[in-house]
Amino acid sequence: MKRLARYLTHPQVAIDPNIPIPEWGLSQIGFARAQSLAQARPWPNTTRIVSSAERKAIETATCLAAAWQCPMEIRSQMHENDRSATGFLPPYAFEAAADRFFAAPHESFRGWETAEAAQARILDEALEYVWHHPEGDVLFIGHGAVGTLLYCALAGRPIDRQYDQPQGGGNWFSFEIESRQVSHHWRSIDDALCVPNEKGATRAVGACA
Repeated sequence: MKRLARYLTHPQVAIDPNIPIPEWGLSQIGFARAQSLAQARPWPNTTRIVSSAERKAIETATCLAAAWQCPMEIRSQMHENDRSATGFLPPYAFEAAADRFFAAPHESFRGWETAEAAQARILDEALEYVWHHPEGDVLFIGHGAVGTLLYCALAGRPIDRQYDQPQGGGNWFSFEIESRQVSHHWRSIDDALCVPNEKGATRAVGACA
């Protein structure tokens, strides 16, 4: 049986310009989506949950780990691309900055970590972890930008924002651990929830990968 690693981004957050971005927590919608995923448990072969050290990722991971009775670890180098040099940017300015981040991966936007550096960091973290944990599937919980950079590296794609996750967060992709081959592009966690079938029973959608 092939072992899979999944990279899941945290769902919606409570935005507060007055606190550092790594300290933002999940919004009510984000919590509800995480709890729904926890209850559905679409990936029963998961034996490890590995989270970024940012609060929104930890809250997502804690919810799943408690429901699934699964060991959880926090890895400080799984953080989102470091954009502390600018701090909070309003949505229109952030989108423009993100476009530049992906379009010029070797350049720093106003002091941000470069896309190339962030990609090397997240790729090393993911591959080093699965190399040393040979049992079962692994679920990484992190962030949209570095998740996209990881996807591009594993899929053999150039760094490009066209591979970014859909808006809102709470998306995942999977890859085979031994071959490092990507199984699919981003999917919403809403597609992995248990839904009623014609006979009133429930089934997990998207659970195969």
